[in-house]
Parts: sequence; structure tokens; C-alpha cells
Amino acid sequence: MPLSINRRTFVISTGAIAAASAISTSLVRAETTHEVQMLNVHPDNPRLRNVFEPRILVVQPGDTVSFVSVNPSHNSASTEGMIPEGAEPWSSQISQGIDVTLTVPGYYGYQCTPHLGLGMVGLVLVEGEGQADNLEAARSVRQRGMASRVWDEIWAEAEEQGLLG
Repeated sequence: MPLSINRRTFVISTGAIAAASAISTSLVRAETTHEVQMLNVHPDNPRLRNVFEPRILVVQPGDTVSFVSVNPSHNSASTEGMIPEGAEPWSSQISQGIDVTLTVPGYYGYQCTPHLGLGMVGLVLVEGEGQADNLEAARSVRQRGMASRVWDEIWAEAEEQGLLG
């Protein structure tokens, strides 16, 4: 027996599908912009110099991280070996901010090139499926100078926050 749909049923069904589509579209998460400041002195602890604030940031795929040059002589650059496979590296000019949209889940290590030896480094975690795929590679990158100590602190802090794994 063939299925027969009258005009009224068709109009009601089409309206229901359109309403469901509008509701699901409104539930899609909007991308967010997060700010990381590049500072000479930490705002809450003047003993900490040449810092990113915050130094650990958790974002969602598609979010943008805006590295803001609050003080001169800093930049933000992804650290070789510390970004997920398929992710785009970045490097801003000295004393210039940069906006970086992160789409690949994983751990992103970054640094201030002129102040790397002083420990000016930070971590962004992009949550999502496969986020831990580059964790061991990022943690195994050899660090020099104060960056080594600061990375130890960052990894310990990330572990305390339940961000590793």
C-alpha cells in the first residue's frame, strides 16, 4: 500500500523539521577568544618576571588565543615539538600581539623567544578527542635554562588540575 501524505501533514512535518534545525543550530557552541598577557612582572607576584598570564589555559577547538603584548620586548611563538601533529605553528614579532585560532586538540607549548632562557613559557590545552596524542612528545622536549624548571612547574600544576591525560 503506497504511503500518502496530504498537504497539511507535509506542512506540519516541514515546520517541525525547520524548528528542530533552528534549535540544534542555536545549541552549537560559539568560538571564544581567550587573552594571554605578555608581561615584565606578574600582576599578583612581583617576584615573577617575564611571564605569560595565565601560563596554563584550557580552550575548545576553534577558540582563539589572543597573545597581548602588554609590555615591550616579548613575543609568543609555538615551541618546536610541543604542538599536535597537523597544528599550525606561530610566531609573533617582538613587542607585537598575535591571535592564534587552535583547531587541533592537544597540548601546545609556547615561549617568548628572547626570554626563553629566563623561563617565559606557557601551555594551552585544546580539549577534544585525541587531546593526549602529543602529551608525551610535548613533555619530552628538552628545555634549557630556567625554562626547564618552569616547565616542571607547569606540568605539575596541570597534573594537579587533572589536565594530563
